[in-house]
Amino acid sequence: MSISENSNTNAQQSRNNMDENKQGIEEIPVSNVKSGAPKVKEPFLRITKRDFTPFTIASCIRALGILIALILSALFIVCITDLNPIKVYISMFSGAFGTATRTWITIRDVMFLLCISVGLAPAFKMRFWNIGAEGQVLMGGLVSAACMIYLNILPTNILLLLMFVVSAIAGALWGLLPAIFKAKWNTNETLFTLMMNYVAIQTVEYFVDIWDKKNSHSVGQINPDTMAGWFPSAFGMKYFYNVVIVVILTVLVYIYLKYTKHGYEIAVVGESINTAKYAGINVRRVIIRTMLLSGAICGLAGFIEVAGISHTISKSTAGGLGFTAIIVAWLSKFNTLAMAAASLLIVFLDRGAVQIATDFGLNEYASEIIMSIILFFILGSEFFINYRLIFRRRKRKGAEVNDA
Repeated sequence: MSISENSNTNAQQSRNNMDENKQGIEEIPVSNVKSGAPKVKEPFLRITKRDFTPFTIASCIRALGILIALILSALFIVCITDLNPIKVYISMFSGAFGTATRTWITIRDVMFLLCISVGLAPAFKMRFWNIGAEGQVLMGGLVSAACMIYLNILPTNILLLLMFVVSAIAGALWGLLPAIFKAKWNTNETLFTLMMNYVAIQTVEYFVDIWDKKNSHSVGQINPDTMAGWFPSAFGMKYFYNVVIVVILTVLVYIYLKYTKHGYEIAVVGESINTAKYAGINVRRVIIRTMLLSGAICGLAGFIEVAGISHTISKSTAGGLGFTAIIVAWLSKFNTLAMAAASLLIVFLDRGAVQIATDFGLNEYASEIIMSIILFFILGSEFFINYRLIFRRRKRKGAEVNDA
């Protein structure tokens, strides 16, 4: 046998061996391969974010949440207080809209809460967590009260205009300090703005002690005789100017955030600071500018409270609504027009809780439990609007046999 014939024979035998090995690999059952690998068990429940929820579906989810809340509140009312839940709900509605006076008080409170919420909208959309609305409201109210005390010789229109301007400046400056620290040194704005609230409270207490002539730890109503610095009535409505100012602010901020270049920059910074920098946006300038706007609007809320509602100043002027406005802002997803409905809901629940406590002799805790149940389910419905639950599917018997 020649060398070439021997080489061909060896090559043929190698090819035959490779074919036999390949057939052997192909003949291994798939089940044997799978049996050697660890099985990954699918979780019973998975949570995934929705890309988009249609308005009709979102409305149905919210309506279902309110219905469940009303049912659970009714069970609580029957089991704990032994009252008729329908009468309790009627009492809640009566507390908010039972008379013309109650209706206007409800509108007044809605406007005040809405103004603070609108002030938070630009900062929150930028993902700057402004928890200092209380302090900004107090500072706006403080300078408004100072104008009423020291400049009460001015004509009312000029005095109100001056109070409007200085309250906006005071609120803006109170929001400027945490904005500068955030923009330059990336400090925690949540803690910074929260601590500024306590500084504002003590500042108001200091000036209240100076202005307190009766040693009662209260200024009392300012200018009750001359009503200098008070909103006048219009068309027979005491809180007409409260409504006008807040409605104008709500619409203007909505347009500003949705249709202007500044609003676009706020949205981009809120989504990603790195993206904003890549797009050539001056992030520091946007942070400072936006917080000036946010603080100014909250300062105007203090002006509205002093000039249009209480006509006095104290550390409780904001009434904790700076924190309640955070709930309103989140419920409305920073849409200032939707904030009107959310503010109305919060005020309605609050006024209703007070009324049922009065009508049925309940203590404040029982009425607040009812309010909390309703609010909890309204907030909880937002989770199901933004996310969906995926449960593990049970395998069919045929599939289980094939896997075996």
